[in-house]
Amino acid sequence: MNDERDNKKIPWLEAREEGLVLTDGEISLMGDFTKNIKRLQPENLNRELIVKAAKKGLEKNQEKLPLALDCTAGLGEDSILIAAAGFRVRMYEYNFVIAALLRDALDRGMKDERITHIVSRMELVEGDSIKAMEEMAEKKKGEVEIPDIILLDPMFPERQKSGLVKKKFQLLQRLEAPARDEETLLDSAIKVGPRKILIKRPIKGPYLSEIRPSYSLEGSVIRIDCIVR
Repeated sequence: MNDERDNKKIPWLEAREEGLVLTDGEISLMGDFTKNIKRLQPENLNRELIVKAAKKGLEKNQEKLPLALDCTAGLGEDSILIAAAGFRVRMYEYNFVIAALLRDALDRGMKDERITHIVSRMELVEGDSIKAMEEMAEKKKGEVEIPDIILLDPMFPERQKSGLVKKKFQLLQRLEAPARDEETLLDSAIKVGPRKILIKRPIKGPYLSEIRPSYSLEGSVIRIDCIVR
């Protein structure tokens, strides 16, 4: 009798000429910011839902760029859009394999003159964002920089039904532990006290922790729920 696990090979990392690759021998995946260069162009960037949500209602500070925390970074696809929109972005990824793919993408991006100026505003922290936010909230005012926005994408550890997920990203699902406590994730973000929290959700999905946002921006497949202070 064949075990279902026999049909789901455990993926591994390979160092190839083009970069670090996650593969199961049939499907391969790597972090690559250059594949979305067209999306980073100003005329396209400002149409991105996550960029609209990040910039909406945020006053410009002439002294320094606004700070965004991406607390569910994955391969950094949302982070680079936000960085291209003029934010400094601190990304948190707790899975060491995914973090390795993201680190490799950052290293290669810094060598590509087309996106170096964007990638230079991106910082990766390999660790648990919930713990980081809890520690941030405990610090006294003035001891830590309060982020302007916090991005949460609980869809990453518990994606939609497998039929809606690209085969390549199913590799990442095999690495992820069951979804962490979403209520704790949001509660930790609220306690940090950013100007705005952006929550990425399926278009028909419930509100995270049943907390109604200040407003939502909707796309064809996803929506961004925005909690404003």
